[in-house]
Amino acid sequence: MDLCGRVFDLIDMRSFSNLWYWIALAVLWSTSSHWVLGVPFDLIQRARRRGGQAAEDVATLVGVNARRYLYIASEAGLWIAAFTGFALAVLFVLGFGYGVEFCQAVFLLVAPTTLVGLWSVRTARRYAKRAPSGEALYRMLRWHRLGVQAMGIVSVFVTAMWGMWMNMVVTGL
Repeated sequence: MDLCGRVFDLIDMRSFSNLWYWIALAVLWSTSSHWVLGVPFDLIQRARRRGGQAAEDVATLVGVNARRYLYIASEAGLWIAAFTGFALAVLFVLGFGYGVEFCQAVFLLVAPTTLVGLWSVRTARRYAKRAPSGEALYRMLRWHRLGVQAMGIVSVFVTAMWGMWMNMVVTGL
C-alpha cells in the first residue's frame, strides 16, 4: 500500500463518519437559527423586553436587510434560482444516483439551506407588504426563527438517519 492510501485510511475521508461534517452541520443550523433576517436573535429578545435603542436597532436592521433581500431577489433571483437548481440537481444525481458520498453530504447541507433562503425572502416580502413594528415585528421574526428551527430539526434528523445508514452499509454492519 502506498503512503497516500495509508494517510487516507488514517484520516477517513468519508463524509458521514467524519466528525468535522457533523460539527459543520451543527454550526450551520445554530447560525441559521440565530440570525433572523440578518438580525441576531438576542438583539430581538432585548428589544422586545426593554425597547429603546435596541428596538430602533432591530427595526432598522430588519428594514435594511429585507430591502436588500428583495433587491437581490428582483435583480438576480432568476439567475440564482437557475444556478441553485442546477447545482442541487448535479449534487443529487452524483450523490444518490452514482453513490458519491461527498455529494450526498453536501446535498444534505445545501438543500435545506436553500429552503431557509426562500423562507427569508418570503418573510422579507411580508415585512415589505405589512411594515410591522413593535410586537407585530417581533412576532413575525419569532415565527421566522421557528420555521428555520423546524427545518433544521428535520434536516438534522434526515441527515443523521442517512449518515447512519451509509455508515452501516460501508462498514458492513
